[in-house]
Amino acid sequence: MSEVKPAAPSPSPLSKQRLRLWLRLLRATRTTEAELRERLRKGHDSTLPRFDVLATLNRYPGGLRMSELSTHLKVSNGNVTGIVERLVAEGLAERASVEGDRRAHRVRLTETGRARFARMAAEHEAWIDSIFADLDEAELDTMIGLLGRIGQEGQQ
Repeated sequence: MSEVKPAAPSPSPLSKQRLRLWLRLLRATRTTEAELRERLRKGHDSTLPRFDVLATLNRYPGGLRMSELSTHLKVSNGNVTGIVERLVAEGLAERASVEGDRRAHRVRLTETGRARFARMAAEHEAWIDSIFADLDEAELDTMIGLLGRIGQEGQQ
């Protein structure tokens, strides 16, 4: 005897439109990211993950433990270890022991690292400005407001 399965709920009238929105957001993100990756590679011999590590460390002048850095970046410790090691080797970051925990180290940018990141961040901002230059202030405000609603607490 075959089991009768309940019918899948019918999609709401807006479900196809929401799917199109998701695909547009994904394409816009991928296109923008690809452009930023290329510009970072050409202009700074850098990667987007490396830029993200520098940006996070720049926000915390006192430094962060590796676990804290990973948490801020929402990646595993292993993902940032190699980047941090290269930054230290290049003199852009330094490790300092954490008092009371011989195994832990705090990572922070050196003055050279801060200066290098400042140049990269200024160019990054200019690149973003040029990528979104076709949007006027009202469009930007609308998009920021609407996108800010996605993922808000209580939203499914």
